[in-house]
Amino acid sequence: MITSTANQQVKQLIQLNKKGKLRNAQDVFVVEGPRMFREAPGDRIERIYLSESYYKSQWKAKEPAISYEIVQDSVFKTMCDTQTPQGILCLVKQYHYSLKDLLHRGNPLLLILDNIQDPGNLGTMMRTAEGAGADGVILGPGCVDMYNPKTIRATMGSVYRMPFFQSQDLKETLKELRDHGVHTFAAYLDGAEDYDDPDYREGTAFLLGNEGNGLAPDLAASADTCIRIPMEGRLESLNVSAASAILLYEAYRQRR
Repeated sequence: MITSTANQQVKQLIQLNKKGKLRNAQDVFVVEGPRMFREAPGDRIERIYLSESYYKSQWKAKEPAISYEIVQDSVFKTMCDTQTPQGILCLVKQYHYSLKDLLHRGNPLLLILDNIQDPGNLGTMMRTAEGAGADGVILGPGCVDMYNPKTIRATMGSVYRMPFFQSQDLKETLKELRDHGVHTFAAYLDGAEDYDDPDYREGTAFLLGNEGNGLAPDLAASADTCIRIPMEGRLESLNVSAASAILLYEAYRQRR
């Protein structure tokens, strides 16, 4: 049993929670909680850590025989990113997708995100994309790390199932999508059409921008069509994750 915060594994986990470069170097990410553990594909789990109390009260009765480390409760808490740890965390192998992986079927439905800064928003949009039957999410170079612990929690397991591609140049990616017959729609305050006017039954990608500033004008101009979500009252815009849900589920409605 691990009983000291000076243990090398404990130190490593603390750093993995904090540093994206280290996560990428080791090609892993940290997952907390029983639900996220149970949904993780078994062949991607590299290491499991259990708090002493979780091991005594829940593990033996409910979990299969998997290699694991038991950690003293007070030490386990220091390893976790959450304020109230649920007693189990594990290291999971990172996913690596190409743009082609997101275009594996005809008429794909995609979400393209530029400069999203809030990990909770990114995780929520991953979850929404799965719920609406999207084929993948494309991240611009300025987006928050997909493997940020807060992003992982907000996905509620969708990180295991929703393909995502890290673009180094969104304008170039938009061109590639166009070459594959995917029409891109930029959610933009000055959009020419209401969001529910276009036909989304063919290849479709929705482009959304930063929480505070929205899409840069030059990036919006690179899309095929600019659309808007009508606003009443004195609002200028919706939360980006709410906007993504409206757009994705309109496409879902049309495709049913």
